[in-house]
Amino acid sequence: MKKVLSNRLRFDVRKNLLTQTLEEKRRTGERILDLTCSNPTICGFQYPESNLLQALSNPKAMIYEPHPAGLPEAREVVASIYRRRGAEVSPRDFFLTASTSEAYSFLFKLLADSGDEVLIPRPGYPLFEDLASLEGLRVRYYSLEYHGRWWVDLQGLRGAITPRSRALVVINPNNPTGSFLSEAEWRHIQQFSTEAGLAIICDEVFFDYPILTGDRESPFDLLPEWQAGPAFFLGGLSKFAGLPQMKLSWILLRGPQPVCEELREGLELVADAYLSVGALVQHSLKEIVGFSGGVRDQIRQRVAGNYRWLESSVQGSAIDLFPAEGGWYTVLQLPRVMDDEKWCVLFLKDSNVLVHPGYLFGFVQEGMVVVSLLPEAEVFRVGISRLLNCVDRAVQ
Repeated sequence: MKKVLSNRLRFDVRKNLLTQTLEEKRRTGERILDLTCSNPTICGFQYPESNLLQALSNPKAMIYEPHPAGLPEAREVVASIYRRRGAEVSPRDFFLTASTSEAYSFLFKLLADSGDEVLIPRPGYPLFEDLASLEGLRVRYYSLEYHGRWWVDLQGLRGAITPRSRALVVINPNNPTGSFLSEAEWRHIQQFSTEAGLAIICDEVFFDYPILTGDRESPFDLLPEWQAGPAFFLGGLSKFAGLPQMKLSWILLRGPQPVCEELREGLELVADAYLSVGALVQHSLKEIVGFSGGVRDQIRQRVAGNYRWLESSVQGSAIDLFPAEGGWYTVLQLPRVMDDEKWCVLFLKDSNVLVHPGYLFGFVQEGMVVVSLLPEAEVFRVGISRLLNCVDRAVQ
């Protein structure tokens, strides 16, 4: 029979033991304490529901006004977010997409041909590999290494660049390590990308969520003059407003003016083929951004509270906590008496607690697991307590 599916869909869809165990638990109706949850809309936060629903009743949404980059007034709202950080930006610098994943898709189409390469961090979020594959691109990895905090392996990054490399993805703060880029790291990254002719894609979706460290500066803030090559900064309502269902993200374009003009024209061509962002969310954006601060405050307080409790709980235990500087996740090192998937299956079978195995994010060390700091405090504390007890029993 003739092949039906594209080679871009070469994903391993087989169910691993953890997935099978989880499905069996759910079939039997057992209550799972989900410490992987990253959906803020189901984690008990209070949203200004009446304000949101009122904003979504804007009659302007009844008129179809296609703009490849997004409605001018919506792009002005996004620009105002960056101006409050002291950045000099114009609405022309922004392109709206339906999600950050779509933003990556647009940029991969813009920058690379089939068979070209993008560099992504490891550990990192596994979706990047799939997005690159769907565009016919190859992935090369550069490492984050732990030396008191997570650092980019700059020598390894330089060595990962080849003539087929087209873009360098950096995550600030990284997911799942929660590490922000230092100014020194950023300057090296900028230098390497300029020398190699790479575009930089800087994903800052978790930027507004520092953990116990106060406000941080983004690479864009650190180097506002931006004399290097093209760079794209990504954000969106999913994290900024805790509203993943609103389906609006953005790309901020920076770089030398002649290059930016060419890239802007190319992005408009790509975006015009999709016209994906709904009119309703664009016309409601000013109101959504206006009341999003209260939701962010709740999330910050929850994440910080859970992190503090976790930090104190693992002291003196067989579990090591890697310091997290930002985001919604943190990383735990378990005793290396078994691999991370076996630990996760044990937690699920023995204690009805679900956590992510570290290999999912590209960790090569055994016994690494990733937990979300977003669940409600009671769920989080009970889940972590069960996890600690389970580890104690396993290593006795």
